[in-house]
Amino acid sequence: MVGRIYHIGLTVSDLDKSINFYRDVLGLEFQGEVLMVGEETDKLFNKKNCQARLAYLNGSKNIEAPPIELIQFIDNKISKGQPDLFTTSISEVCFYTDDIDSIYEHLVKNNVECLSEPQYFDFTSHGFGKSKAFYFKDPDGIILEMMQPL
Repeated sequence: MVGRIYHIGLTVSDLDKSINFYRDVLGLEFQGEVLMVGEETDKLFNKKNCQARLAYLNGSKNIEAPPIELIQFIDNKISKGQPDLFTTSISEVCFYTDDIDSIYEHLVKNNVECLSEPQYFDFTSHGFGKSKAFYFKDPDGIILEMMQPL
């Protein structure tokens, strides 16, 4: 019944700042921006006079790789909670890399908050293989993960 993941949406406080982060710091390709307004938008978000700016970025041309959808609601108060890996929600968005140590150094040089250095994991006994991973935060504090299969 359900097919592939179409996109992953993240609500952000400043769309331009977030586009700069995901495009210029992480290296995702900017695919475009949309302004959503009108009756259908109000119904979709269940909010009167709703206006939303959306931007799409992706790190892959592969149709199976879902883009990141950044959403900024205009003229609406956004509740900015503190993302937490230990609270029921989407815990993180994970990105693939083939050079995790260079990515980590690049993020640190760009003053991105990283929760640890890359860590090594061996899950071969569970059928998942070996990898290195670390968590970091975007400008709104949204938790992201970088992973390199080994």
